[in-house]
Formats: sequence, structure tokens, C-alpha cells
Amino acid sequence: MEPFELRTKLSGVIAFPITPFKDDLSLDFEGLRRNLAMLLRHRICAIVAAGGTGEMYSLTPAEHAEVIRVTVDAAQGQVPVIAGTGFGSHLAVELTRAADEAGADGILAFPPYYPNADDEGLLAYYRAIGAATSLGLLIYSRDWASFSPRMVECLTNIPNLIGWKDGHGDIRRLQSIINQVGDRLRWIGGAGDDMVAAYYSVGIRAYTSSIASVAPRLSLRLDELAANQRHEELAELLQHFVIPLYSIRSRRKGYEVSTMKALMDMAGLDGGPVRPPLVNVTNAERGELKAVLESWKPFLG
Repeated sequence: MEPFELRTKLSGVIAFPITPFKDDLSLDFEGLRRNLAMLLRHRICAIVAAGGTGEMYSLTPAEHAEVIRVTVDAAQGQVPVIAGTGFGSHLAVELTRAADEAGADGILAFPPYYPNADDEGLLAYYRAIGAATSLGLLIYSRDWASFSPRMVECLTNIPNLIGWKDGHGDIRRLQSIINQVGDRLRWIGGAGDDMVAAYYSVGIRAYTSSIASVAPRLSLRLDELAANQRHEELAELLQHFVIPLYSIRSRRKGYEVSTMKALMDMAGLDGGPVRPPLVNVTNAERGELKAVLESWKPFLG
């Protein structure tokens, strides 16, 4: 897919599926196919394969490539498949090229392994990823990688950079970046389903959803209400169905993955355990998640 074509498709809900594992922590490809079959029955606009929720950092290069291949095969061209990539520049380039060969439609670049790197080094890192493929490139700003408006403007010199996924939820900083860069990039809300109201209030019209892996109708309803500025209905939906989940997710590092996997197992989908250093939810928390899932019944399937 040409970069501009990918950009035009990124409007609405971008799904961030988990990568299911078996009890021995090996990959569950049949489970991944079943999960994707359910997801693709709904009008999501794209899928990010082997992203953060997909435990990209726990996968070997061979596993990463196979997750992309399985996802591309399952999607059958219905929606674009965007592959996560990262680590150091050489490994990121290797993963990017393998994802391209596996049929991905775009690349989502995670921050490099080295925290708080100098801007010059960051520019070189993202330029190397962009130069490794002709696919559309999106940059994921998250964790320690917090960019100034000027730095984002410099990054727009990467010819195939088409989008920016915000993972911080700092609306003031994001507004400044958007004001500096304008429509040169496609802006994507990426800090969580609970941030939809804030993101859409500044004109963003696409967001990445992990909830879509379990309750795609809920994610799509959030997008619909936010895009049409139906503020009271949106606030009620967030209060009753989204914020209770995020209060559990925020308790421990990595729970943004662990909670979704537990919910998927409860919903009859394929989640499985997480790989260390992530930890699985406790039995007590499973009870809380069951209550969340019960409230989601109108949005399942």
C-alpha cells in the first residue's frame, strides 16, 4: 500500500490486538487467527500487529515476522496491517524489512531501547527505519520519548512519514505539536480508549484501541459519539464501561496487556498468559474484570 493511501484509511478505530500465547508461553497462531476473525467482522480501519499490546518486545525476530504474516493473511486486504518495530536502529531496520516482506501495509516505529537519547541520534534512528522501506511510516511517541514541536517538524523530512501516534495523553503538548506541523501528518490518539474525548476535542479523528480486541462495538461507539460531539452520551459511556477497566490497568506496569488477555480468555477468545517481565493479573482482579466484562455484554462479538 502506498503511504498516502494508508494515510487516507486511518480514520476511526485502529485495533491493537494482543499476541496470544499458550500456557508454555509459545505462540498460539490458531488463537490469533480466531481473534482476528472476530475483530474483522467489525468496521475497524486498521490493525497494528505485534505492537505494544501485542508484546512486541517479548518476540524474537522470527516470531515477529510470523505474527505479521498471520495477521496479513487473516486480514485478506480488508484493512491495512501496520507492523510494530523498534529496539535499536539495526534491529528495527531488520524487523521493518521483514514486515515489508511479510506483506505489511505500514510501519509503526516505537522508541529505541536507549532512554532519553540525544535528538541527533533519534533523528538518525527514525531516518534509518524510514529508509528501510517504501511503506508509510508512523512514529509512536510514548514512555520517555517525548518530542518538542520543533523535533516533530524535523522528523517530517522523512519522505514516507505519514502519521504520529501520541502515547502520552499530554493534550497541551500535543496541541503545540499539531499547531507547529499542521496537516503534514495524520494525528492518532494512542494513550488509551479513556482519552477519546480529549483527543477528539482537538480535532483528532483516529485512535488506537485495545478494547477492540474484546468489545469492538464499544470502541466503535466511542469513536462515533466523540466524532459527532455527543459529549453527554460519550461521558456516560466512558464512566460506566471504560474508566472502570482503566482503574485496574493502571495498578501495575504492563497491566495494559495483562488485563486485556484475561478479559479475552473470559470472553471465550484466545488470550493466554503474558511473557516476563510482564505479570498476569491476580485472582482477585480476575473477579473485578469479570464484572467489567459483564457490563460489556451489549458490545461483545
